[in-house]
Amino acid sequence: MTKTATAASPYVPENLPAHIRHYINGQFVDSVGGKTFDVLDPVSNQNYATAAAGQKEDIDLAVAAARKAFTTGPWPRMKPRDRARILNRIADAVEAQEDRLAELETFDTGLPITQAKGQALRAAENFRFFADLIVAQFDDAMKVPGSQLNYVNRKPIGVAGLITPWNTPFMLESWKLAPALATGNTVVLKPAEFTPLSASLWATIFQDAGLPDGVFNLVNGLGVEAGDALVKHPDVPLISFTGETTTGQTIFRNAAAHLKGLSMELGGKSPCVVFADADLAAAIDSALFGVFSLNGERCTAGSRILVERAVYDEFCDAFAARARNIVVGDPHDPGTQVGALVHPEHYEKVASYVEIGKSEGRLLAGGGRPERLDQGNYIAPTVFADVDPAARIFQEEIFGPVVTITPFDTDEEALELANNTRYGLAAYLWTTNLTRAHTFAHNVEAGMVWLNSHNVRDLRTPFGGVKASGLGHEGGYRSIDFYTHQQAVHITLGTVHTPKFGSVETSAATED
Repeated sequence: MTKTATAASPYVPENLPAHIRHYINGQFVDSVGGKTFDVLDPVSNQNYATAAAGQKEDIDLAVAAARKAFTTGPWPRMKPRDRARILNRIADAVEAQEDRLAELETFDTGLPITQAKGQALRAAENFRFFADLIVAQFDDAMKVPGSQLNYVNRKPIGVAGLITPWNTPFMLESWKLAPALATGNTVVLKPAEFTPLSASLWATIFQDAGLPDGVFNLVNGLGVEAGDALVKHPDVPLISFTGETTTGQTIFRNAAAHLKGLSMELGGKSPCVVFADADLAAAIDSALFGVFSLNGERCTAGSRILVERAVYDEFCDAFAARARNIVVGDPHDPGTQVGALVHPEHYEKVASYVEIGKSEGRLLAGGGRPERLDQGNYIAPTVFADVDPAARIFQEEIFGPVVTITPFDTDEEALELANNTRYGLAAYLWTTNLTRAHTFAHNVEAGMVWLNSHNVRDLRTPFGGVKASGLGHEGGYRSIDFYTHQQAVHITLGTVHTPKFGSVETSAATED
């Protein structure tokens, strides 16, 4: 039986806004046409605010402000050190508001409060990291002695369109905002419509830190309205998107007309592969955290666990026992480990996969709504064993606290199972065999691999996937590359030796 936190009246933070507005050219504004949408919290599923619903005309205003700030404003022309000072002030402000940010993020998303606090600190670190990186950034210079000097002149590109998801929204917004701003671009942010609350805090943070007006702009709204207009806008040369794969395919098509630069981190169905020689206790700890933290709403979740048959039964028994012991309940309770899913629409999707799974695998834990939690978007941590690779719950991204376990007999079969989906974002491998570990890592179809570890990421490393999990990479210098033009400049140092087409001497020599 799933453990549940003591039921109580839903917690509501103080001083919640009744209405969330856009932020364009240094001002909070409503939509030009006055359109709004309702915003609800996932514990009560009650509307707590309205938000301005951006349309094409609102995107046009935001892009115009960002374009003006880029072409005539000081931001792209500042020295890296000056931009870095502002980025560090932003990080200071985020850290100073850690408790408030976590409180609002938990209220808006349903993430457990202890996990939301970690996201706020990670957001601050993203700004510090890129503040340091742009100051230390240097580019190639190549010399041909006595003949030529060649060097790379790196320049910001222009207006970056940033479209962000609803899982850990504040932190994931910082992943895009920090490098885009650090490199001198201006931005238009379109946050997810399910979770606009924490995104609205960026405006005041940036304003207080001294970011010039127009450099940061925010337009709330639906993806098919505001997001679509941002992707199609001819004055937005860059789109960075994190979200679902089919939405990424639509963005890819719509960006083609203007040949926009694209970076897209999309869906995942990542394998966690456990060999018989693994440290089983550590593997279970990591596998549980990897799929059930953040309510299972994480792109890199190890949602397909593949276990060598020699330890399969032992693993299944221990894993399921631990899953049944996970505390589900009020996201604001520090004892909660799994909170409420973000929105009733998403809850219905995850619940439907749980029902599908009951005919595709052996249910070991969970299987529906926990007892005593009769309202809100709660799903008990759910474990299915003996799942066939052709099953829908093995192949399709669920994005919730649901995991499949499948046995394998050989290294070759493990690799085949790991690669047997359309996705390729992350992979996790547990073994003490060094040769096997590296061989498997090099052959698995995944943009990121963790060996004997859960998802702990160094900000200097590339982040992204292959196959249906994404296009391009960000993180560290890859982010700098994405958000800048790299212009090659060539200077002749000696005598210029160029064929003299059309000269009198050339013509005479030809006639002879």
